[in-house]
Amino acid sequence: MELTERDREILEFERSWWIVDIPKDQQIQEKFNLSVTRYHQILVELLDMPAAAIYDPLVIRRLQRQRDRRRQARLDAVAEETTTSTASTGEDT
Repeated sequence: MELTERDREILEFERSWWIVDIPKDQQIQEKFNLSVTRYHQILVELLDMPAAAIYDPLVIRRLQRQRDRRRQARLDAVAEETTTSTASTGEDT
């Protein structure tokens, strides 16, 4: 699947949004006229598109690493919560 012009603009935005002294949420609204939720939905889709990885491999790899770290942190938190609640009830897993 080919990248759209908006897809390329999103990847370019992710490359350098932090150098502007405006909150990212506000930049997203002004630049793309999208809600933050919709923007992130599109961005998540881009992370798994080979065309996006070809277009900007550094940004895609960085965002995939961030996604993977957040996912692992959630899994670790659930595992910790399960371990804690099991230990407090005296149940074995």
